[in-house]
Amino acid sequence: MKTPISTSSAPAAIGPYSQAIEANGFVFVSGQIPINPATGELVEGTIGELTNRCLTNAGNILSAVGLSLANVVKTTVFLADMNDFAEMNAEYAKFFSSPAPARSAVAVKTLPKGVRIEIECIATR
Repeated sequence: MKTPISTSSAPAAIGPYSQAIEANGFVFVSGQIPINPATGELVEGTIGELTNRCLTNAGNILSAVGLSLANVVKTTVFLADMNDFAEMNAEYAKFFSSPAPARSAVAVKTLPKGVRIEIECIATR
């Protein structure tokens, strides 16, 4: 059984997908791009600021089902430019305590809406 998760504290899905799905004790959060959920507008700024917005959005989705980023066991970070890795990593580290979740970080050619970063995560109860 899978249960969709939705909150107005994170950007609405911009396609045929859910903000997150809960199944078998896991919550699969769709990739979050740096959109301000209050305005629906893309956030501008440094890659650190964009990383912050992506992770804040993911945290808000998890909060809707009583979880937090502390429940995250795996993340995937998609970067339009791997030269942004160090700055992204520094901001990312502020969101997770030890032990940090497993993570993949990959460079991609393009991302939705032309953003520079997208982050998805998997959390567990």
